[in-house]
Amino acid sequence: MMAASVGLSMVIISISKFLLLICGLAALLFARRAPDAGKPLTGLFTPIAVLIAICVFALSLLWTVAPQADALGSVAKYGKLLVIVLMMVLLRDRREAMYGLTSFAAAQLFLVASSWMLLARWPVPWATSNMALTEYAVFSSYLDEGIISAVFAAICWHLRSLVPGRFGRPLAIFIALIALVDVFFVLSGRSGHVVGIALLSIAIMWELPKKYRGVVVLLPFLLALALFFSSSKVRERLTQVRTDVNSYSTQVDATSSSGIRLSLWRRAIQVMSQHPVAGAGVGSWSTEYNRLERAQNPAHIDINGNGNPHQEYLLWGAQLGIPGVLLLGFLMSSVLKDTQGMGRPYARATQSTLLALAVACLFNSSIYDAQIGDFFCVLIGLLLALGLRSADIQKAAAPQQKYAT
Repeated sequence: MMAASVGLSMVIISISKFLLLICGLAALLFARRAPDAGKPLTGLFTPIAVLIAICVFALSLLWTVAPQADALGSVAKYGKLLVIVLMMVLLRDRREAMYGLTSFAAAQLFLVASSWMLLARWPVPWATSNMALTEYAVFSSYLDEGIISAVFAAICWHLRSLVPGRFGRPLAIFIALIALVDVFFVLSGRSGHVVGIALLSIAIMWELPKKYRGVVVLLPFLLALALFFSSSKVRERLTQVRTDVNSYSTQVDATSSSGIRLSLWRRAIQVMSQHPVAGAGVGSWSTEYNRLERAQNPAHIDINGNGNPHQEYLLWGAQLGIPGVLLLGFLMSSVLKDTQGMGRPYARATQSTLLALAVACLFNSSIYDAQIGDFFCVLIGLLLALGLRSADIQKAAAPQQKYAT
């Protein structure tokens, strides 16, 4: 249920997380009765990185400048990182992980199909997004759904060999194609466009002979150029970025989407420069932003608590200083490290998801935010469980094959 919920409505995600937490607590309570309870996490870096990150955020409650409600709310938001560990623990074997992957794929296919139905003006009564009729986003914003669909396309491509049946592999490739077309030609999210270009570039690189892989440096620019002339969605959004940035640089106009981001990023860098060692504490972004804005404009109207600067790296830096940015890098590198023992398709699927997260965090707070953050945490945990359980089967089979030989 947790694997199927991401990308759907927030209500379903919240219910699924609650049930997942109950299952996790039950596993912890009965762990002493299971002799191999801790075996799934033995030798892995990701669970350690997750626990360190949550503990550091909790520790920063001691010096945070944020109101207690904002600080505790932000700790709870980062608590979703535990979903990664829970997925790795509760998916006990490859069969269960495959069930989870199938549930995930079915829900994502439903999401992509619903977006196409909205484009065709078919009735979609389950669409709850306020952008459903204008931007063809089903449950969330076109920003989130663009990123989600781009990642889903990459999963279908890299794990196409796992789809059963004579036509399973071509079907997975076809679904990946319609998901990518949805990202580039239907949805308007610029973050989704950039993530899609990054994932498409690395997928092409992996398919090329090693001596030609250096071309990956040019691939994103070539793909962006091709999409600029072939997709009106991409062309309009990229042109808008240039207009917004030029307007901001000449008039400091922060009313556009890009202008707002640039203004928030500038303030986040100021917070980091004032608190470089330990940051201003968890949940402090809104408090610090309001302080800096009031110093410049006494008539400033405060933003609500638990806000973010629409950039995950700067958000961690504002709350935890330079060590916070390094901590986020450690978390991502730990996931990358744990993919090294996997089979090629599982490793590439997980690495593509991690790349998507790294890119998305440049333009949004993609871990801190509710829906997209849940998506990445669940999918990374699911793919790590699938890849590691599959690797365990191969290791167990190797001695038997050697003995038979």
